[in-house]
Amino acid sequence: MDLTKLNEKISKLSTEIEIRKAKIEFLKENNIIPFVEKFEKDTSLLEAKNLPEGSKVKVAGRIIFRRIMGKFGFMKIQDIEASIQVSVGRNEIDEEDYEFYKKLIDIGDFVGIIGEIYKTQTGEVTIRAFKVELLSKAIRPLPEKFHGLTDIEQKYRQRYLDLISNEESRKVMLGRSKTISFIRNFLEKNGFIEVETPILQNAVCGASAKPFFTKHNALNKVLNLRIAPEIALKEVICAGFDKVFELGKVFRNEGMDQQHLQEFTVCEWYASYWNFEDNIKFFQKFIRELLTEVLGTTKIEYEGHTLDFGQEWQRINYTDKMREVLGFDFLNIESRENLINEIINKNLFSEEDFKDIKTVGGVIDFVYKRKIRPELIQPTILYNYPSCLVPLARRNDKDNRVIDMFQVLAIGSELCKAYSELVDPVIQRSTFEEQMKAKKAGDEEAMDLDEDFLLAMEHGMPPISGLGFGIDRLMVVMFNQPSVRDVVLFPLMK
Repeated sequence: MDLTKLNEKISKLSTEIEIRKAKIEFLKENNIIPFVEKFEKDTSLLEAKNLPEGSKVKVAGRIIFRRIMGKFGFMKIQDIEASIQVSVGRNEIDEEDYEFYKKLIDIGDFVGIIGEIYKTQTGEVTIRAFKVELLSKAIRPLPEKFHGLTDIEQKYRQRYLDLISNEESRKVMLGRSKTISFIRNFLEKNGFIEVETPILQNAVCGASAKPFFTKHNALNKVLNLRIAPEIALKEVICAGFDKVFELGKVFRNEGMDQQHLQEFTVCEWYASYWNFEDNIKFFQKFIRELLTEVLGTTKIEYEGHTLDFGQEWQRINYTDKMREVLGFDFLNIESRENLINEIINKNLFSEEDFKDIKTVGGVIDFVYKRKIRPELIQPTILYNYPSCLVPLARRNDKDNRVIDMFQVLAIGSELCKAYSELVDPVIQRSTFEEQMKAKKAGDEEAMDLDEDFLLAMEHGMPPISGLGFGIDRLMVVMFNQPSVRDVVLFPLMK
């Protein structure tokens, strides 16, 4: 293969992209395919790194580094799990193939390597290449100096470049995959059945959130994207499934910050005949086994704190704590205005703080998120919530002003929400009607009255406890990441 004309052409080109395009054109002119159909590899790079010296391998990956010193040199190839050094020299490869490697293969290209494992004088596991095959030519070079992306905008928009250049990002995304796999295996091992429920729904229900809407042309009907799978999953329990779960996307048309995205992944599970105390025990078991499996420890380093999920989690009574913070029994106050006045009289907040809050529940939640939640560092079980906060939760038998609900928090982040489910259709209709009043008063996060769900409930439901958590937020804590965008492959951008 005469490279003279190619060298002359390249000498007149000014950019890396132009040079690489010229190489592709040259390959095609010489009947060499620059984007081959397949390559029969027999070993992953991670497996290759653990093989004994002398093992023969056929591996493939992207070139991320290359250094040529005359008739010998090294390159490093990488896949999502690992990278490995490859030596390429004239003692193992004939002159024409070596010139091809030197002149026509670049950093960023995918190559197939046939060779054997050995260790260099420094002890680094290396593949001695007997053949280097170009599999796919990269037109664009990798990020400058290959030290990772420093442009945050580019990092999220071009996640593939981030994953190529950033080992921490690869670790997080592999950890996410392993986490989701563990969740499915853990729940199935404990008798839960995975089901799928609709994303397009007729009623906004299952959580307090502002929805997205979409037009169904064939039905000439406006539907909402689900904000939670809860309602449908409880209907599945009504059908006779004892334990069910779903992993899937939900959509909430709310603000974007370090802990919130409009599209995110949740896991929800529901168990017949359980109450919320059963779910507390089960979630503790789940978290401890998950961390042990994925991270190898029940201790997490997060934002300068060591979170110990292996120790006994503290329990805090939400209602008692709120009484302590407010200095009065807020459960006795049913009026939003009266509650706000009492709080202002205690010099806790100003009237301006509550101007956009439409409901009693909203006022209570506002105080909690500023006075209680930030103080909870170690894993904490917060339980005994006011009933006005969650219309789908079971009212306590001794005091119907509170619900049998808990959340697990750590470092001020809510890791899950769970409760004994409300299965009384009369009370459920009443709580939905209260939600409709709140919606009319301007609360955009209030739920609809779901007649289909009430119809199912009237046919009878067993005692149930359900639990839900966001995969993304859990991943942020597990892998000590600054934002949910750092644990999602393709976060929505402006």
